[in-house]
Amino acid sequence: MVAYWLGNPPADPDTPGPEGGPTCKADSQYVNESTTGLQPDVAKAWEAAVATAKRAGITLCLNDGKRSRAQQLAQFAQYEEQYGKDVAEQLVLPPDRSAHVLGVAVDAQPQAGWQWLQQTKGSLGFCRRYDNEGWHFEYAPQFKTAGCPERLPKPVG
Repeated sequence: MVAYWLGNPPADPDTPGPEGGPTCKADSQYVNESTTGLQPDVAKAWEAAVATAKRAGITLCLNDGKRSRAQQLAQFAQYEEQYGKDVAEQLVLPPDRSAHVLGVAVDAQPQAGWQWLQQTKGSLGFCRRYDNEGWHFEYAPQFKTAGCPERLPKPVG
């Protein structure tokens, strides 16, 4: 698991994250969840990233953060029903491999927000991890000084 090799202790995998939130002010098709359930350093870094983005004229919304194992399984089932099993397996990791379950991942929106966050190249602690998920970022304090690791083509479960 990425969070273990980066030195972050996992969040309780059975603690659920928020189910939605207020509408993202920059794009109403997304929500802006609270940071509830994210590891404390991740939540603090996210709030700092949002403030930095705002100073740059960018709105950054937390469309999805912490998930429990049950929420992660439900996400897979939803994607499987909507897109089919093959696509679901390319977009949703099993709970024991998900950085969302560990409380160290955020799905940033809208597109202008995640593109801006990607351009920070880890200086805020967040790195885009997968080529096929522009919105998915994982946090590690090491990214601030070491930069982002090489992206993977897709989540590998």
